[in-house]
Amino acid sequence: MSNRVLCREASHAGSWYTASGPQLNAQLEGWLSQVQSTKRPARAIIAPHAGYTYCGSCAAHAYKQVDPNITRKIFILGPSHHVPLSRCALSSVDIYRTPLYDLRIDQKIYGELWKTGMFERMSLQTDEDEHSIEMHLPYTAKAMESHKDEFTIIPVLVGALSETKEQEFGKLFSKYLADPSNLFVVSSDFCHWGQRFRYSYYDESQGEIYRSIEHLDKMGMNIIEQLDPVSFSNYLKKYHNTICGRHPIGVLLNAINELQKNGMNMSFSFLNYAQSSQCRNWQDSSVSYAAGALMVH
Repeated sequence: MSNRVLCREASHAGSWYTASGPQLNAQLEGWLSQVQSTKRPARAIIAPHAGYTYCGSCAAHAYKQVDPNITRKIFILGPSHHVPLSRCALSSVDIYRTPLYDLRIDQKIYGELWKTGMFERMSLQTDEDEHSIEMHLPYTAKAMESHKDEFTIIPVLVGALSETKEQEFGKLFSKYLADPSNLFVVSSDFCHWGQRFRYSYYDESQGEIYRSIEHLDKMGMNIIEQLDPVSFSNYLKKYHNTICGRHPIGVLLNAINELQKNGMNMSFSFLNYAQSSQCRNWQDSSVSYAAGALMVH
């Protein structure tokens, strides 16, 4: 075994967000300064993973709820956009780079997860091609900057899981979710609407197309707030809403469900909803973003 430290480069810096540390820091500070910390400390957050010009201000609502004084391990669950994956995958590196500072992967937790036999390894290529986890790294680094040497990250690439697998992974992660020093970051955008996404659900009773999209998204958001994985699966089967992080969300809901069975009292609240643009005709397209936080009472 070599002792060479393996790094994942910030492959989307310079395109999806600025590669300049000072500039990125100023942007994140700007977005965070405009929102309130009403749901602190969050045990889990759901936040988008689009380019920061589209969703940076929305994501701030979730990251503002993170308490760096108690958070020591950050699990980041992101969907796989490029490789077919029927399970979950762990990174093969030690360090995730960001323009702010490097984030360290928790090899002890990785060892515990790997031992279950439920995970595969992603190649460095897959890791660097994927944006769903990377887009949370600068925000994680910013939210945690006051304790930057005192926390680790646990990135998990989540495949197209069956409902049974979502339950199994939910059960596995529930014991980590029970620990107040852990934070779960669940990476998801909401509706991808328009011909380029091959999705054009429209309920005319809602008025303009963008209102119909908002109504559809908020239906799903309300179900997530009810913390009911079965209702969420049924909603997806019925409307096929293009929520790209549906499997990470499913894993989180199942983990919460497991803890609720053991008497833990939790609540989830969405704090912001946004759309990349307002669709008014069939040629238009948009992506929706939502930010929310889970609190344990």
